[in-house]
Amino acid sequence: KGIPYGVYDTQANQGTVFIGTTFDTAAFAVESIGKWWRKEGQRRYPHCNSILILADGGGSNGSRSRSWKLGIQEKISDRHGLEVTVAHYPPGASKWNPIEHRLFAEISKNWAGIPLVNYETMLKYIRSTKTTTGLKIKAHLVRKKYKKGNKVPDEQMSQIQIYKPDTLPD
Repeated sequence: KGIPYGVYDTQANQGTVFIGTTFDTAAFAVESIGKWWRKEGQRRYPHCNSILILADGGGSNGSRSRSWKLGIQEKISDRHGLEVTVAHYPPGASKWNPIEHRLFAEISKNWAGIPLVNYETMLKYIRSTKTTTGLKIKAHLVRKKYKKGNKVPDEQMSQIQIYKPDTLPD
């Protein structure tokens, strides 16, 4: 079973999907974003010093996930010198996230009716997804073994630089 995690660049109309082989964890999500930034984002936007991440409210990049917050701080913000703004969609609203209707919906249409019997088939159909608007998608298999249940102690959480806006702070 493949676990997809996607990054959709709304400005370039390009997506990258990472297919994990173990669990949908915060570490998998953060490392996927980091790989995208190193391989594509910083080349496409060499003078960029901040990024906006639109994310579902739950799952591997959930708004309550301590591992997600710590990972974004250490592996994206600190490592790459980026100011990261994360906007989480509230429950039931993730369907309005551009990645859902511009990337994953198109992938679903492309592989509709196809038995996804192995990773190669998944990757093939993700990569071959195209639209009339010029959508291009890259896909990578991630064989790293991720563990569930990583805990972040209060002491570590207190070191994270989180600034909540005055409106809708949670």
